[in-house]
Amino acid sequence: MEMSRERFEELVGEALDEVPEELLRLMSNVVILVEDDPPAGENLLGLYEGHALTERGWSYSGVLPDRIFIYRRPILRICATEDDVVDEVAVTVVHEIAHHFGIDDERLHALGWG
Repeated sequence: MEMSRERFEELVGEALDEVPEELLRLMSNVVILVEDDPPAGENLLGLYEGHALTERGWSYSGVLPDRIFIYRRPILRICATEDDVVDEVAVTVVHEIAHHFGIDDERLHALGWG
């Protein structure tokens, strides 16, 4: 599947627009970034780096924002149509946001967001 970076970023923005506002308001000190590829040797569609909200304690201060990466090329490689990309971006965005809330992969898979 071929798609410009600009269009892909639009789809990430549209996926974020679908996240309920009450959840977005709870997100704290996190940025969402689009990258073309994951780190070398990694087979990922997205990645959450940081301190989940459930792990933040009284000493959490003065830290750089958590980062959610959405990887464009791996998503495009597994999709055949733009509709497939829309669906996969939405799942990946929700999956990585869930990590920000402290939900692990096992639970996400059980919920159908794996």
